[in-house]
Amino acid sequence: MPAVVQDYQTKEVLMVAYVNKESLNLSLEKGETVFYSRSRQELWHKGETSGNTQEIKEIYYDCDQDTILFLVEPAGPACHTGKTSCFYRKIAEETEIKAEEMMKMQQEAQNIETDFETKNVVDFLYDLILRRREEMPEDSYTTYLFEEGIDKILKKVGEESAEVIIASKNDPDQELVYETADLVYHMLVLLAARGIEPDQIREELKKRHK
Repeated sequence: MPAVVQDYQTKEVLMVAYVNKESLNLSLEKGETVFYSRSRQELWHKGETSGNTQEIKEIYYDCDQDTILFLVEPAGPACHTGKTSCFYRKIAEETEIKAEEMMKMQQEAQNIETDFETKNVVDFLYDLILRRREEMPEDSYTTYLFEEGIDKILKKVGEESAEVIIASKNDPDQELVYETADLVYHMLVLLAARGIEPDQIREELKKRHK
């Protein structure tokens, strides 16, 4: 069922995730939020790798008994972008994202989908990362990594490497595929930050083959 997470002090809505019976029991046991990922079909302890845990103060459920409300004391930002709350973009007349900008974003998303079908995915993703570094668009996780600097990028590479190792010991295989994709992305961000291109890696592999 859906789980709304709210700051115990400020009452700001921080995020929305999902729980199942096991994750809810673990939340009660640990005193920190534990959710269920529908995409990965696995439990995830919020902040286990980032340190941005959420200490549970109170738990409520709604009148239909189909939604959970966590009141928490957060140890850091709830959003993976580094924002305090996942709800930081407003849809209204005064929003900074104008209709034409939204159309541009939609067109870019369509172009990305097309390019992924016609280009080498690694090369395309690397080029996209370079564009993000040059343009530094708001609300971009890649922008956030470059703003935080090399130490943050290295930390993420380390975390994702550990996730790949853990996934390698577990079933199903999809978990390993998912975590490997995360690692490849963060490695490409690291290469972009250091000014190293994928072709340099290819050349090194060719040398070793010879």
